Amino acid sequence: MKSSLPIGDAAARFSLPTNVLRHWEEVGLLRPERDAGGRRRFGDDDLVRIGVIVRSKNAGMSLEQIGVLLDEQAPERHRVLEEHLADLERRMADMERSRRMTEHALRCRSHDITTCPRFRAIMDEVVAGTGRWRESDEPVDSERVSTDRAAEGRVAASAR
Repeated sequence: MKSSLPIGDAAARFSLPTNVLRHWEEVGLLRPERDAGGRRRFGDDDLVRIGVIVRSKNAGMSLEQIGVLLDEQAPERHRVLEEHLADLERRMADMERSRRMTEHALRCRSHDITTCPRFRAIMDEVVAGTGRWRESDEPVDSERVSTDRAAEGRVAASAR
């Protein structure tokens, strides 16, 4: 199917406001044809480019990086893509650490994660400038990890 959509329909297809497509045209990422009245008409190739731009922005690329990606003559294309892959790896590692911290918080008996001994030990190092944001590979023992002294007392009393 050969598309020829006005800007409003093209923008709606990607849940974007029309000014975004105008901006992308202004910075050279899009080059829609114009009809006899001077109105933008977005064809299939334009829609593919919009899809690439949207996906690339969602992946964290800047418009400048996307411009290089879409420019078949850009000599720095591979460098930009390699740098972006390295950035994705860093962000994915950070997300994995965040996921582990969230899982730990979910299993931890401390209602305030900042009072959790394991979490607090990591943060104390970071605050002191001697540690870094890291995640231990050891599994969390949710039975051992607790700063709720009242709960510990109840457990001790029930064990007697």
